[in-house]
Amino acid sequence: VQLVESGGGLVLPGGSLTLSCAASKSLSRVTNMGWSRQSPGNQREFVVGFGSGGSMSAADSVKGRFTMSRDNAKNTIYLQMSSLKPEDTAVYSCYVWLNGDLYRGQGTEVTVSS
Repeated sequence: VQLVESGGGLVLPGGSLTLSCAASKSLSRVTNMGWSRQSPGNQREFVVGFGSGGSMSAADSVKGRFTMSRDNAKNTIYLQMSSLKPEDTAVYSCYVWLNGDLYRGQGTEVTVSS
């Protein structure tokens, strides 16, 4: 499955942004999916995701500010980000586990700066 993210860009601190991740095939049966990010000089970190139980979990650094959703009809998952901070600046990529394999998109860059 191919994943293509979009929606990144430059946003002011305190602003909001929604990222999209379009999949090349149906995600209706996928339960484990989410978003991660990587900033320059740092390791990739988990941001938010749905686990096998269907519940959403989020990193402490984004709790209350970021959430994700899915639209099975469009084979798309979303990352809604609000109250953005400069430290949220990173390349954000989506991932899905499908049939035991991990798939990840190329990512979309988000810059939070005044």
